[in-house]
Amino acid sequence: MSTPLSSTDRTQIGRLSDRGRVDRADLHDVLDDGMICHLGIVVDGAPRVIPTGYGRIGDVLYMHGSTGARYLRESPSTEICVTVTHLDGIVLARSLFHHSLNYRSAIIYGAPRVVTDPDEKLAGLRCITEQLAPGQWDVVRGPNTRELAATTVLALPLDEASVKVRQGPPGDEEEDYALDVWAGVVPVRPSFGTPIPDPLLREGIPVPDHVKSITVG
Repeated sequence: MSTPLSSTDRTQIGRLSDRGRVDRADLHDVLDDGMICHLGIVVDGAPRVIPTGYGRIGDVLYMHGSTGARYLRESPSTEICVTVTHLDGIVLARSLFHHSLNYRSAIIYGAPRVVTDPDEKLAGLRCITEQLAPGQWDVVRGPNTRELAATTVLALPLDEASVKVRQGPPGDEEEDYALDVWAGVVPVRPSFGTPIPDPLLREGIPVPDHVKSITVG
């Protein structure tokens, strides 16, 4: 069963509110389809926006980085904003004013916590890895004690979030439909190339099936 997103002043959509989505399942879909998020934080009075990988377990978003990264050290002491956006199409209208983009986007607000529980830390790292390459966690060497100590994992609850989606053709002014101007949507789709082996890869090690599936998925 789906549940609604919580509504706050920050998650209320003002302009073009009909593009807002209020179902929590829509938030999950946007997050699960992505690979990179942008983490916004204010450090020393100046904004910073950091692109980073992420993963989701239930209603918790996990992000990670070096223990030396200042934005990770300071994130738990303040509010952050995380965004994920998918560009699905370029909308070409008959007038410049009505040009647009088809997109799916999510914004999450909140104060993250540093994951200290060892089992949750491994689970968070696993979901981040699996977000990029499903199946990879089970075939590679896991992090050792030194590597875990050098890695910070943040957990951000999905309690306060908004989702906005624009799909479909352009919406021109009624009088502009008579213009001899092409209008429509140019779809934008991500694609993956053929895997390139590490130059130091030993001969005879094939591309695993789970990596092949990324290129055809």
